[in-house]
Amino acid sequence: MGSLEIKSIVPARDFERCKQFYQDLGFTMPSDDAGFAYFHHGDCSFLLQDVPEATHAESFMMHLLVTDVQGWHQHILDTGIAEKYAVMLSDVTHQPWGMNDFVIYDPSGVLWHFSENVESVDSA
Repeated sequence: MGSLEIKSIVPARDFERCKQFYQDLGFTMPSDDAGFAYFHHGDCSFLLQDVPEATHAESFMMHLLVTDVQGWHQHILDTGIAEKYAVMLSDVTHQPWGMNDFVIYDPSGVLWHFSENVESVDSA
């Protein structure tokens, strides 16, 4: 009894716009069929689903652990993704649990946390 992978299915109200957003963000889209698009970046992946009436999109969150959070943030600033898609992008902040992170919303309102481990946190 084994497990190989777990994937989130991210809702998209405007499927075409969201597909372009994720490609602009840096994800590769190797397949797009029957209302589902598969995206990956390195070993991380998710499915985007065409759900025009996705009322739960604004309460959906994703967390991506990265090796260079400043690099990701700078890429988003340099490419103007937040302005192009009229979405909120936060600054990079240090969190008390030992991570630096920032957040960005996708065009459907899905909140993405980009985080980098920067120090080990002692478990007391």
